Amino acid sequence: MEKWFVAAKKADFNVWAARFHISPVTARILRNRDLTDEAEVEKFLQGTLVDCHSPWLLKDMEKAVEEICAAMEEGLSIRVIGDYDVDGICSSYILTKALQSLGAKVDTAIPHRIHDGYGLNDNLIEEARRDGIGMIVTCDNGIAASSQIALANSYGIRVIVTDHHEVPFVMEQDGRDGAALQAVKESGADGADVTTVPCGSYEGDRKDTVGGTKKECTTDKGCAAAPLLRRELLPPALAVIDPKQERCRYPFPNICGGVVAYKLALALAERTQSAVLREAMEELLEFAALSTVCDVMELKGENRILVKEGLKRLNATRNPGIRALTEVNGIEPGKLSAYHLGFVLGPCLNATGRLDTAKRALELLQSRTKAEAMSAARKLKELNDSRKNLTLQGVEQAEKAILEQHMERDKVMVVYLPEVHESLAGIIAGRIREHYNHPVFLLTRGEEGVKGSGRSIEGYHMYEAMTEVKHYFTKFGGHAMAAGLSMREEDIPSFRQELNGKCRLQDADFIPKVHIDVPMPLDYADERLADELMLLEPFGVGNPKPLFAQKDLIFKSGYKMGANKTCARYRVETPGGAEKQLVFFGDLEGFGNFLDEKFGSGSDAALYAGRGNYRISVVYQLGKNTYKGRTEVQYVMQYYS
Repeated sequence: MEKWFVAAKKADFNVWAARFHISPVTARILRNRDLTDEAEVEKFLQGTLVDCHSPWLLKDMEKAVEEICAAMEEGLSIRVIGDYDVDGICSSYILTKALQSLGAKVDTAIPHRIHDGYGLNDNLIEEARRDGIGMIVTCDNGIAASSQIALANSYGIRVIVTDHHEVPFVMEQDGRDGAALQAVKESGADGADVTTVPCGSYEGDRKDTVGGTKKECTTDKGCAAAPLLRRELLPPALAVIDPKQERCRYPFPNICGGVVAYKLALALAERTQSAVLREAMEELLEFAALSTVCDVMELKGENRILVKEGLKRLNATRNPGIRALTEVNGIEPGKLSAYHLGFVLGPCLNATGRLDTAKRALELLQSRTKAEAMSAARKLKELNDSRKNLTLQGVEQAEKAILEQHMERDKVMVVYLPEVHESLAGIIAGRIREHYNHPVFLLTRGEEGVKGSGRSIEGYHMYEAMTEVKHYFTKFGGHAMAAGLSMREEDIPSFRQELNGKCRLQDADFIPKVHIDVPMPLDYADERLADELMLLEPFGVGNPKPLFAQKDLIFKSGYKMGANKTCARYRVETPGGAEKQLVFFGDLEGFGNFLDEKFGSGSDAALYAGRGNYRISVVYQLGKNTYKGRTEVQYVMQYYS
């Protein structure tokens, strides 16, 4: 079961409520989103594109704009090379459209997931050489492609990297003393991140900057004299735009590849003063928003503003591809939400890169007529429906393997399913992570060895953990919560053993945490508050839909709903004597087992027969639901105890 926590962050909620004309409940929720002063609250509630950061704050932006403008003046052919997921597809669309708006000779290449793998590879560079490409601009990849970019350089192909992934690095012992290295750190030279922790009190041990592991000191002078030096391995491109670089001073580094591409397009629009590109920026914002949601970025700071503003434009989009994809999925015009981006449109765009080629998704976005767009959209939906079925089968196989190999004892689960389509590894890993609340690597057999994807939990930085065992990988990359890799099949057992041996997670880290915003009786959760909570949208990672808690509800009766009876509505009585309707979209079988275990065998059946009298505490969400033209307040149970 989950462990419930009530947020206890302090602020003068009444002052915030009066200042912004909101309730103290909403003020408390805002504080729980780590807002600390009125300026931050005002930006959260009323922020616009003006409040977003300047693209020129990104390291190498000036250089990238200069090089791209020079390439266009010389008439060079430019190739945008993206990735096969939603972020990569949208990034490719953004940069290609921006360069087309400026009159550049530009085309797009997206790697094939199976034949090419992630990001740049030698084949893509060789193709660019054969096609007479003079400049490559990457998006959502390239930060780890040093050898491929060096190959491009050798052919005289200019390369600009735009990415948002973690920068590869090595940890090195340095001969300089602590004072000298501290000076390096303060200057930012060499991209160094230096830790100078004296080790005398640790009996010859010191803490490494990666993951907190201890290693034996190699000098009798102490670690202040011989600290570890973290050295970034930047690719040899003309310009590298990636907010994760240590020397990049961009104030909000947690942006996706689509937003990095959008920022480059914005800088090009400002530098060239192109009216065509300035007009196109409205549409490009739509794809920056779609990228942000689908790449699971936190909806904080400018990410939230970009998604909020992007959704406004998406709901009135003129892009035939988006309009068609919305229509074939039965989304009501003007009702597109962040949920639809992440769980309806995004998976359709992703499916083509998983089971076919991501070029289909790019072609959809670039469609010029409704007929062309509808044909492409129907194909993407069919692929996504197929992907759903294959995913269910893969999850079942993974669950079986975990039980057979007693992997539930592992801190980090490494599941090898050689027959599962490698494109589904990330989705399946995510489902297993949700079930067990453990970091998960799902490995499959690819054309050239084993490929896999990882999904992590809070407190386990997956990319840094992988860096500690990088000798197992032929290729890897990612960030704190997700990663991809290639490795040899014979190394899987050793990889699993060493990865778990180095893992510092404790038992408490595997208990799911439920963060309750406000303990609040259902009697107080009225229509006015439900309307007010809409001010906090869009909801997503980093800005979840608020959670409230109510003790001692009496469950009286229940009714299963839906074509497959997979959700239910319960009649409950509050401690104040009022009757309410509570909806549950979760695991009905699990809730039934809970009732039978807590109140005795047959309690589940009795509840649906209208004979319930069960006192249960719940965590719920408040919203509004419209059905057949009638709108009412809706209480949705999320957790129970």
